[in-house]
Amino acid sequence: MAHDRTLELTTQNFDRALKEFKDGLLVVDFWADWCHPCKMLEPHLKRLLEEYDAVVLGKLNTDDHPEIAARFGVMSIPTLIFFQGGREVDRLVGAVPYHVLKARVEELL
Repeated sequence: MAHDRTLELTTQNFDRALKEFKDGLLVVDFWADWCHPCKMLEPHLKRLLEEYDAVVLGKLNTDDHPEIAARFGVMSIPTLIFFQGGREVDRLVGAVPYHVLKARVEELL
């Protein structure tokens, strides 16, 4: 199930999640409750999990954990940061269409 591959990330578990997730692609969604473009992106992220078993989604609420957003230079949301082997390999900013998200994932897998 797709929701089994969704992690709620916090300041306390973020670094551990990066270290523990070694295989596939970890996509971290920097979002907030009030962000309409973030809500527009949500169905695309769910679809991505349904189509790609090698993708894990991390959700980080920037209002609750601003220090992680600042650490990665996240200046606007939604921002998606792609991690492989614990390091950032790419990022997308904004509510991109599904075909853009899918193409980026296929390039990285």
